[in-house]
Amino acid sequence: MEGDCLSCMKYLMFVFNFFIFLGGACLLGVGIWVIVDPTGFREIVAANPLLFTGAYIMLAMGAMLFLLGFLGCCGAVRENKCLLLFFFMFILLIFLAELSAAILAFIFRENLTREFFTKELKKHYQGNNETDVFSSTWNSVMITFGCCGVNGPEDFEKTPHFRLLHSDDVVPEACCQRELQSRDGAFVSKEDCLMGKDMYQNRQGCYTVILNSFETYVYLAGALAIGVLAIEGHLFRV
Repeated sequence: MEGDCLSCMKYLMFVFNFFIFLGGACLLGVGIWVIVDPTGFREIVAANPLLFTGAYIMLAMGAMLFLLGFLGCCGAVRENKCLLLFFFMFILLIFLAELSAAILAFIFRENLTREFFTKELKKHYQGNNETDVFSSTWNSVMITFGCCGVNGPEDFEKTPHFRLLHSDDVVPEACCQRELQSRDGAFVSKEDCLMGKDMYQNRQGCYTVILNSFETYVYLAGALAIGVLAIEGHLFRV
């Protein structure tokens, strides 16, 4: 019975670490994309010290999780305590890195507030001007997350550059609902959206949508880490 339980925990350990391996690969890919992306993220990241540091933290975290998942999978399958010890040390390093990221976010919290992003959007956004890095980046964010502005479509009522360039449009094209949330996705009804009909617009603000997405991933990562550490501790006792 004890052998069956240990075998079950070994496979659970492998599954947990496989997800960590996949998560690390995804995080590593996103970090590389943000740093080298030619559509605008690269320039914005380079211009903002907080984003610049955060992008490289994401890159480092992705690499660590990638290696962590690999070591954990090998250690679980082979029941190698040396590999599991390295796995535990990497878990500790990740928690320390997360703590550093939290402290960094607290120090620069004035650059992460809803008011800050709203002010920047109203000051710089130019609509469908793809030659402007700030505007094209915002368009990519709104299309990808299916959101509109920081707080909602009302953000564009008093956006000087957007109103000057698109005086007939209530919201930018990026706020319009699409059959598929990508730049290639067909509009549900572009004309009705630009005229201000709510049912054809993405009504939710990007700040809330992105924050909720991050919270979901943070809770998932936390639950996964607790599960892994619990199984890890039991394997070491055995």
